Amino acid sequence: MKVAENLMVDIPTLCNGDYITKARSILRDDVFRELYVLDEKNRLAGYLDISDVLRVVDTKSNVTIEGFVREAARVAPDTPLTGVGRAIMNARTNSAAVVDEDGVFLGGVLFSELFPILISRRDICGRVKDAMSPEPVTCAPEDPIHRIYNLIIASGFIAFPVVQKREPIGIVSRRDLLRAGSIRMSVKNQADTTVDRVMTTPVITVTPDDPVATAARLMVDHDVSILPVIDEKKRIVGVIDRHDVSSCLAP
Repeated sequence: MKVAENLMVDIPTLCNGDYITKARSILRDDVFRELYVLDEKNRLAGYLDISDVLRVVDTKSNVTIEGFVREAARVAPDTPLTGVGRAIMNARTNSAAVVDEDGVFLGGVLFSELFPILISRRDICGRVKDAMSPEPVTCAPEDPIHRIYNLIIASGFIAFPVVQKREPIGIVSRRDLLRAGSIRMSVKNQADTTVDRVMTTPVITVTPDDPVATAARLMVDHDVSILPVIDEKKRIVGVIDRHDVSSCLAP
């Protein structure tokens, strides 16, 4: 039986004195959505979320990460993978920190790597309509980036469907904002950079009557964390993400 240490990967770490600009540079260039924060004895102190990094738009800010550290999901190296999934679900995070009995940080387990294993081992119950979040917050391709920035900061959501005439045409995520070179200046100056310049296309969708298992397979096949849900007229009626799918796994 595989356990946490079998999926453990190296995740960049920070300390409380590090600047937010350092965190932003790491998150922009790597696949991670979260970075772990350690104390002087390499013990886990918490984690920093990509949304927190977006809160500071100055490119040469002297703001440290200290005020942004959150409580992390943590597991032992021998925690079964189902237990790791439970820890991530309970914390609503995208990873879990692996620590020893003294709290020393050893590595992390990414939800994106764990998710395909969990859905292959257990039955997935229900239809998309029973697991999705209805009436999702959306944006338009012509919306200015600073509006999406404000939505992400206020809501904590990881991504928004981009909709034109109620039909999803793309996805804009926190990482899209972080990676776009002009975004920080656009946000700071309320400039006219628009969503269509940074959104991800094409968009993968499901319908309310599709099995949740279908949504899970599409997420794995296309390496995406969120899917818009559309009706018979291709109008968006909801979204479903990895956490929603995981809540439908049979005991």
